[in-house]
Amino acid sequence: MLTLRQLEYLVTIVEQGSFTRAAELLHVSQPALSHQVRVMEGLLGGPLLERLPRRVRATPMGRAVLPHARAALAEAGQAVAAARDCARSGAGEVELATLYGYSLGVLPAVLRVWHRERPGVAVRLREYRHAEELAEAVAGGVADLALGPVPPGWAGPLWELGQEEFLLVLPADDPSDAGPGGELELRSLAGRSWVHYAAGNGLAELLDQACAEAGFRPVAAVRTEQTAAGPLLASAGIGPTLAAAHALPPGLPGRLHRPLPPVRRPLAVYARSEPDPLTAELVTVVRREAVLLPEHVRERLAG
Repeated sequence: MLTLRQLEYLVTIVEQGSFTRAAELLHVSQPALSHQVRVMEGLLGGPLLERLPRRVRATPMGRAVLPHARAALAEAGQAVAAARDCARSGAGEVELATLYGYSLGVLPAVLRVWHRERPGVAVRLREYRHAEELAEAVAGGVADLALGPVPPGWAGPLWELGQEEFLLVLPADDPSDAGPGGELELRSLAGRSWVHYAAGNGLAELLDQACAEAGFRPVAAVRTEQTAAGPLLASAGIGPTLAAAHALPPGLPGRLHRPLPPVRRPLAVYARSEPDPLTAELVTVVRREAVLLPEHVRERLAG
């Protein structure tokens, strides 16, 4: 495979008609330039240049290669210009991987501010069902940045946002008795049929683990693939569920309670390596604008 540098050597020699002048322009020695031409000719299986007494000209094979060499160099130049323009003007695209629940709760407010401050920079979301899938995808290079639960043993840069809180959602006429602070013992719901989440959705594991710590295993009345459907089904009276506070919409008709014991997990943005300037700006906006306990939820819990 020819390199861009080798293609640049070939084009410069032909344009200058001389190894000597080409070597001067390219800031390489003439023997090194001649060696690279021999390497190219060995790779392509024939001579690229004809050495005449007063000049150097391209052979038929060399002339066949030249338009492609010039096109490749032009494309590379355009790529460099685009990168520099992106750095100067703040135009481009950032890829952000996350879980479905954060697209509902945390990200709308963050992205509203981002597109107000950086209207020329698009954000491409890649959404996953499970925190392990998210971490594996980002480690494998599918996105510039991730927003999700703190991955165990993450070796790259990581910025914690705080603790996301999970609340119990029940119908408005549910007969359960909450404590004076609105807390509700999880074990008091042991005999209920639950609105559960489908296998593969990380919330299914979270709900099972929370109930196990309270001493029981939840029985599913229904399992949903959609994070947003859980609170709606619970409000409709199908059974209690757990949902992230940040993902609960205003006007949800059901009751909200903090479970006892509490159910929380740390949330973070993280990357494989130190972010480029645009991605670093998105990290700053996420850290500044992410709300894990929205005001409408805070008011419901206080009331």
